[in-house]
Amino acid sequence: MRRLAYTVISLAWPAAGWAAELPVTSRVDAVTVFPRGAEVSRVAKVKIEKGMHTVVLSDVPADADPSSIRVEGLATGKLEIGSVDSRRLMVPSTDVTLAASERRRLEDEIQILRDQRSSAEAQLQAAETQKSLISNLSQLPTRPAPSQGTERGEDWTQILTTIATGSLEAQRNASDALVKMRALDRQIEDLEKKLAALSPAEEERTEVKVHLEALAPVDADLVVRYQVPGASWSPLYDARLTTGDKTAAPTLSLVRRAEIRQNSGEGWDNAALTLSTTRPNASAAIPPLNTITVDFEQPPPPPPRPMAAAPMSDDASLRRKEEGERNVAMAELAAAPPQAVEAQQASVVASPFQAMFAVPGRSSVPNTNEAKRVQLLVEKIEPQLGIKTVPSADPKAFLYATLLVPAGTPLLPGPVALFRDGTFVGTGDLPILSPGEKHELGFGADDLIRVKHALVEEKRGETGLISTSRTDVRMFKITVKNLHERPMAVTVLDHMPVSHNADIKVEPIGRTTPTKTDVDDKRGVLAWDLKIDADEEAVVDFGYRVVWPSAKTITYR
Repeated sequence: MRRLAYTVISLAWPAAGWAAELPVTSRVDAVTVFPRGAEVSRVAKVKIEKGMHTVVLSDVPADADPSSIRVEGLATGKLEIGSVDSRRLMVPSTDVTLAASERRRLEDEIQILRDQRSSAEAQLQAAETQKSLISNLSQLPTRPAPSQGTERGEDWTQILTTIATGSLEAQRNASDALVKMRALDRQIEDLEKKLAALSPAEEERTEVKVHLEALAPVDADLVVRYQVPGASWSPLYDARLTTGDKTAAPTLSLVRRAEIRQNSGEGWDNAALTLSTTRPNASAAIPPLNTITVDFEQPPPPPPRPMAAAPMSDDASLRRKEEGERNVAMAELAAAPPQAVEAQQASVVASPFQAMFAVPGRSSVPNTNEAKRVQLLVEKIEPQLGIKTVPSADPKAFLYATLLVPAGTPLLPGPVALFRDGTFVGTGDLPILSPGEKHELGFGADDLIRVKHALVEEKRGETGLISTSRTDVRMFKITVKNLHERPMAVTVLDHMPVSHNADIKVEPIGRTTPTKTDVDDKRGVLAWDLKIDADEEAVVDFGYRVVWPSAKTITYR
């Protein structure tokens, strides 16, 4: 097939030269979903005779961005696109032909049910007549006695039996008829509601008119592309850690998933989905910055003097007072330096990266804004395991895995479900990470690492002969034992006071020197990196001395 020329909205040819309009239907074939918004591709199969034609598509959603509408395609011969027009209009929400057929079917069913109800009603009337006749039969014993010389030939045993069986049968027939009538009434009511719902309802749509010229009869597949705002996708992750053993190295499987939502006004049925990290609706340039000036604050102008002549009424005095306060407030506002306007930042920052994820196979996403989750890919990573513990706050040790982001596409921010040796241990969050970056993930408490924290010395006293100072000395002992079958890297974290006054001196003491100080740019936070062999124990001895003038009192916060 020959590819049609790509076109933008234009009015190249006069509309008077076009032939009759040719309405066609299209289907959603492919969707590219962005973190905010989506680009939809609809395909319409048409047969074009020689000459000029106008193809009309009325199934594009109302929220389609008119400036994003583009038309292209493939044809079996020479076919040119002259212009593409679009407008919003109201169209029937259902197919008119199908609605008429469904209406006729429902009306026929209702008529059949009504005929059945008439039969049940006739059965009820017959049962009521039978009950009336049996009631008359039961009055025979009350008739006057026959005249002398005539014999009364009633068989009362037979009459009583007939009354009993006839009454039971008549009552049963009446009950069956009533039950049948109630069931038929419910069915008729349900069908009448469905019939009322088939009333011609309308909804807003975007109509796209494609003006074409064919040099010969051709078959063509027209592709209409447009962007809609009511769609989004966000990343999800599963981090599955296998800790290994003395002979097997640990492994980590990072499963990338995506959560897709859309309420664009149309359903995406059996469509090819592609997830993109680009943001076509985001700002394309940096925000402007205004000049910031600084100046001395100007004193407010003096309030106006009250007029000495003609004493003012209470209302006039109140208005004058409010006016003076308003002038003072406006003067203070004018004297305040201007502040730069800050632009709101999007929750997903992916501007440095452009990645595309093609979802395997075809998928359907309903127009309900319900979440649809799909799996994108699985990456195998060799992590570095380590232990971290803060024994002064929590005596447990926690297992961490350091992962190196593999080459390829970046990791976008999103929640991550954590599994350790097949067991779900919690959730975390991944920041935006580029290929080659490292990141730590916690995988819960490690019961094979035993940690103890003890205060071994606490002394307070004074020093000096002339200028006395007060001291506070505290010593701690941290014991870490490794019960694993292999050596483990353990990081012990603790902290010591930080002085905010030049007269207060804080000195670290202890035999174990910390590996890092001011960890994560937090003053006073210390870290000791230990390598502990299997079934071995390591000890951290540390402490601090605080010295300050005896005439003052300190406080720890």
